[in-house]
Amino acid sequence: MITILAIESSCDETSAAVCADGKILSNFIANQTIHEKYGGVVPELASRAHMQNIVPVVDAAIKNAGCSLAAIDAVAFTRAPGLIGSLLVGGQFAKSLALALNKPLIAVHHMQAHVLANLIDDPKPSFPFLCLTVSGGHTQIVLCESPTAMKVIGETIDDAAGEAFDKSAKLLGLPYPGGPLIDKFAREGDHTRFKFPEPQIPGLNFSFSGLKTSILYFLQNAGKSNLYKEEFAATEEERKQFIDNNLADICASIQHRIVTILLNKLKKASIETGIKDICLAGGVSANSGLRKSFEEMGKKYHWNTFSPAFQYCTDNAGMIAITGYYKYMAGQFSDLTISSTARAEW
Repeated sequence: MITILAIESSCDETSAAVCADGKILSNFIANQTIHEKYGGVVPELASRAHMQNIVPVVDAAIKNAGCSLAAIDAVAFTRAPGLIGSLLVGGQFAKSLALALNKPLIAVHHMQAHVLANLIDDPKPSFPFLCLTVSGGHTQIVLCESPTAMKVIGETIDDAAGEAFDKSAKLLGLPYPGGPLIDKFAREGDHTRFKFPEPQIPGLNFSFSGLKTSILYFLQNAGKSNLYKEEFAATEEERKQFIDNNLADICASIQHRIVTILLNKLKKASIETGIKDICLAGGVSANSGLRKSFEEMGKKYHWNTFSPAFQYCTDNAGMIAITGYYKYMAGQFSDLTISSTARAEW
């Protein structure tokens, strides 16, 4: 039996998990609520919280897995990408633990782990498969040929889909994190009520900056136009009243456009590659509108569709553990000189 202890600390969740022969035995996450009042993650506060949380979280993961540190065969950790202070806390802890236990160290790329979260539970996709990976910082279409061979074939050229959700929520006056709230209100709204443009980006790449600007002007103009013109400018009171009276429909329309941008590119990738096993991954894959539309598109085009359980969509150590397991089986280990980094190529 191969047992992996995994640590994830790329942003503001401190997480630890234990995996035995590809089965997740425990997956603990400590969230940081302190960032809510700032409207976003404060890097320095995040790294401090990781230092407070990492020992009790690892301890809980070990105990609830019913094993001991002596039974661990390797320690896996998120090396990149992410907030460098947060990554350093998890990385240094993992290296120290691996050294103390005299166990192998496995460095994991955070976005590859999101993709492999689809291999945690049954049913699993067959190789090769495509994965639409959508989070606050990344939007990618990944061609996965094996657990250790992946290639990005499409990605955002500017902003990520998750950022488009959160920034739109902020414009609507919703608290952080706003993406889930847009999803909540969208369920009660009419997505055909308001129209937002779809960027015409060649190939399989995405763009969301223009959409964000369109939403900004739409709200500044209290729904009169998506363009910037002084004659459309509304007063603060008019804008607030417009949002209050139309919140559900605005959220539904924004969500519908983000989802169609994502899925139209995914459909194109499937046609170009001929691949029918298609996965979702990343924090935004928990969005109910995206999941529903993804399943509907899958039925229409005869895809085999897969998406992780909700606990494996957001940042979590379970996905680091499953990736660590496959890297262990492939003999892909790191030495103690490896450094955490905010950005890293695949």
